[in-house]
Amino acid sequence: MRKSRAVVREPQPDVRHGSKLLSRFIGKLMLDGKRTTAEKIVYDALDMVKEQTKREPLEVFEEAIKNVSPAIEVRARRVGGSTYQIPTEVRPRRKTQLAIRWLVDAARAKQGSAMSKRLAEELVAATKSEGTAYKKKEDMLKMAEANRAFAHYARY
Repeated sequence: MRKSRAVVREPQPDVRHGSKLLSRFIGKLMLDGKRTTAEKIVYDALDMVKEQTKREPLEVFEEAIKNVSPAIEVRARRVGGSTYQIPTEVRPRRKTQLAIRWLVDAARAKQGSAMSKRLAEELVAATKSEGTAYKKKEDMLKMAEANRAFAHYARY
């Protein structure tokens, strides 16, 4: 176990929209410390989202994060020599972090076009409750539902 709780550092708000959530997203998208490249990709994607949906891009982004955020996840726990997948509630910060990770991974997994275009497509799909990242959330929910019988093993 940890000696003490990890210190949670709040990120600086992003330059264009002043959103801390968007800043966390840019940080997750960033590779090799190239923040300006990641910012350009995200801002281009948000511009494409605005063209496609005719809505405020930050609003669409936040809705996509909300739609992809899982409520329940399964965690492995050893009980008497067997490992059980135990459904547990997800803490708020982890919810958003998982949603961000799934959106970035889904956009990276697509092939054949610019990253900003793939990201825009994934954000729009997530807003409509579709796409790879949303499917990941649904799979997590199904797994938790299937293992509901083991919920009594959860530590509280």
